[in-house]
Amino acid sequence: MRHLMSPLDFTVGELNDLFDLAADIEANPEKYRHACSGKILATCFYEPSTRTRLSFESAMLRMGGDVIGFSDASSSSASKGESVADTIRTISCFADICAMRHHKEGAPMVAAARSTIPVINAGDGGHQHPTQTLTDLLTIRSLKGRLDNFTVGLCGDLKFGRTVHSLIHALERYEGLEFIFISPEELRVPDYITEELKRRHVAFEEVIRLDDVMGRLDFLYMTRVQRERFFNEEDYVRLKDFYILDREKMSHARADMLVLHPLPRVNEIAVEIDDDPRAAYFRQVQYGVYVRMALILTLLGIGIDK
Repeated sequence: MRHLMSPLDFTVGELNDLFDLAADIEANPEKYRHACSGKILATCFYEPSTRTRLSFESAMLRMGGDVIGFSDASSSSASKGESVADTIRTISCFADICAMRHHKEGAPMVAAARSTIPVINAGDGGHQHPTQTLTDLLTIRSLKGRLDNFTVGLCGDLKFGRTVHSLIHALERYEGLEFIFISPEELRVPDYITEELKRRHVAFEEVIRLDDVMGRLDFLYMTRVQRERFFNEEDYVRLKDFYILDREKMSHARADMLVLHPLPRVNEIAVEIDDDPRAAYFRQVQYGVYVRMALILTLLGIGIDK
């Protein structure tokens, strides 16, 4: 039995196999229509979610499986004080695989240690969001054909953004990557991440102005300033509109640069950008279904000839 807590739980070779499977699912959906018939996915979401939860559920339903779970901690026994360990022991009696999102860092790992079924970390606080990272990597590989030799700009909340942290960890294993971190001083990427990049001799720089680096980027990964991670409302209000990607800024970008965003957005990407062919964030959502289908099959050990 295997769990997914971090994108680093898969080797580069295993990721390639996963993405090959996702590509085959995209090309031949009918072949996988009944792949999970008789299997049950539990979605245990202690934190609000639209894309991640529905993406998991859609993935399982598209393969003929069934879904149970809860979308809010208040509708589960957590509201009565039940521990994560006890919840997953119970869920293990009902389902074959579990996707868990929790507001506390490390909660899915606690669940994995007590579970008798595979557990997928669907986001834990400001720590990790590995399936979003798998989605990001599949999007890049599908649209560009490779995962190496890029300059990637990450913009916005780089301090609390779990999608950013997971993506950096995953991409730093590929050759020829350069990171440009674009954020206000208060939301800079944590020191433990930059220290790891230095140790691995991965090129990076930190800037404040997005305009200064737009022309250098192959990808721009925008993130929202997350109100739920702030302890001080004044700090949130002061920083929430620090970056807004609009047509004027996009005019300085390369013709083949792609804009990614884990969503939801607030106003950090102007709606006018949605029709720009370089806007890839809604295509990203679709790739998220394919990669979660591939992940469920892989963790359940269900093999289908390609």
